[in-house]
Amino acid sequence: MPPPNAGPQAPTPPSIPGVKNAIAVASGTGGDGKSTVAANLAVALARQGYQVGLVDTDIYGPSVPTMFGVPEGEKPRLNDERKILPLRRYGVKLLSMGFLVDTRNAVIWRGPMVSSAVRQFLSDADWGELDYLILDLPPGTGDIQLTIVQTIPLTGSVVVSTPQKVALDDARKGVALFQNVNVPVRGIVENMAYFVPPDLPDRRYYLFGQGGARKLAEELGVPLLGEVPIEEQLRESGDRGKPIVVAEPESASAKAFQRIAEETITQVTIRNESEPPTQPIEILYK
Repeated sequence: MPPPNAGPQAPTPPSIPGVKNAIAVASGTGGDGKSTVAANLAVALARQGYQVGLVDTDIYGPSVPTMFGVPEGEKPRLNDERKILPLRRYGVKLLSMGFLVDTRNAVIWRGPMVSSAVRQFLSDADWGELDYLILDLPPGTGDIQLTIVQTIPLTGSVVVSTPQKVALDDARKGVALFQNVNVPVRGIVENMAYFVPPDLPDRRYYLFGQGGARKLAEELGVPLLGEVPIEEQLRESGDRGKPIVVAEPESASAKAFQRIAEETITQVTIRNESEPPTQPIEILYK
C-alpha cells in the first residue's frame, strides 16, 4: 500500500534535503509532558504510514533514549558521506544528544556549543525522505528555539500546556515566540487534561482545571489539537521505552494521541495549501 499523501509541501529546506514538513513541539515551561507528546505524535504518524523522524533538541535533558528504549551504548553511525545515520524505533528515525553522551552526567555547555550541536543534528544527519520531522524542543523561549528558526524553515509548531493558569501563561509566551518569528502555530495540545480512574473508565476528574487550553486556543485563534488524559499506563509506557500508542493502543491517552496526529496532518495540509513557505529568520543582536 502506498504511503498516505502528506499534503502539499513547502520547498525542501536546503539544510535538510528530503524533509517535507518540520514540526516543532514546544512548551513554555518544564513538566508539561512535551516530550511525551512529541514521541507519541511521531509514532502515531508513523503508524499511519508516514515516514517520520524525531530529533531531541533538549541538549541538557534528553528524554528520547528512555522513551524509545534505546540501550545505553547504542550510538548512531556515520555513512560514507560522514553524515549521521539516525537510529530507528517503532518506525521513527531518532537523533538525540542522549545517544552521544553519558546520560548519567550533566552536559555543561555554553549557549554557542548547544546551538552548534542542534545545527549539526538538523543539517549533518542523513534523514532520507521524510514526510514529517518532529523537533522535541526544550522548555522555554531561549537559545535553542532561536537557533532552530534561524537554521530551517519550520512548517509549523505545536505548543503543549497543562490546564492550570500558570502553565497557560507560559504557553501563551511560547505561542508568542513563534508568532513573532513568523512560524505558524498549528495548534495547542492540553496534556494532563483530566484523570481517568482505571476502575471507572467513564469518569473524568479535572485535577488541574477544565478547558484551560481550549479557552487559550480560542483566545489566540489557533486550533486545539486534542486533550490527553492522565493515565498510569502512559507514565509506565514512557519509563519502559515503549510509547503508549504502541504499548496500549486502545487506552484513552493512545486514542487521544492518534486524534492529535490526525488533526496535525489536517492543519499541516491546510497551512501548506493556504500560506507561503516559512523562511529561516535572521536575528540581529544589538
